[in-house]
Amino acid sequence: MHIEVVANIGEARSEEFLHKTVVVVDVLRATSTIITALSNGSRGIVPVETVVKAKELYREGDLLGGERFCKKIPGFDFGNSPLEYTREAVQDRRIILTTTNGTRGIQKALKASHVLAGALMNGRACADAAIQLGRDTVILCAGTQDVFSLEDGLCAGLIMHEIIQKLGAEHVQANDFGMAMHSAYLTCKHRLLDHLLSCSNGRKMKKSGFLADIILCAQANISESVPILENDHMVLLPR
Repeated sequence: MHIEVVANIGEARSEEFLHKTVVVVDVLRATSTIITALSNGSRGIVPVETVVKAKELYREGDLLGGERFCKKIPGFDFGNSPLEYTREAVQDRRIILTTTNGTRGIQKALKASHVLAGALMNGRACADAAIQLGRDTVILCAGTQDVFSLEDGLCAGLIMHEIIQKLGAEHVQANDFGMAMHSAYLTCKHRLLDHLLSCSNGRKMKKSGFLADIILCAQANISESVPILENDHMVLLPR
């Protein structure tokens, strides 16, 4: 399997995703939120780029979720904290979600054969899914405002590590940035929370009162759920 890790959305080229599986990673917090909401019974999440599009797609019974610059969008039901998306709140509900970076990444990947949502919390499950789908894989780090974010790179390294563990290093080829992120993950894997708290987004989120989100999002391999894009909706990939 060939794995390419892309550092941020601005560096992504949609035409290069053809016939590949793309794993979109936005650890803090869009993909962590998508995983959590679907695990808690949402019947589907529609990721969109703009607030206008989210409101346009809204139908009675839907929930609106999203943020701009870490703040909940006025008039929306939820922000972008995975802790908001409890089973009581989202069971059997469709969610229209727009975020600053993560949902942009999903939209950028639409030409891929398969689009998955990955985070630290489902890294191993994402690796298993990528292997089962049988395509070369791109791990697209959402980043922040088209700038690389460490937490996304560490997640890419985790997914790479899990793929290598299962297929064997001789069966996995990666680009240079992917190799660097794999090495970074191996260095940091026993102190992921410390690294998320010290990186740029972690510091900003902690200052904004989202420490509990960081603690949750820093936990590796706690979920077997893998969201996959089907007909404009993120739904759970059957196990």
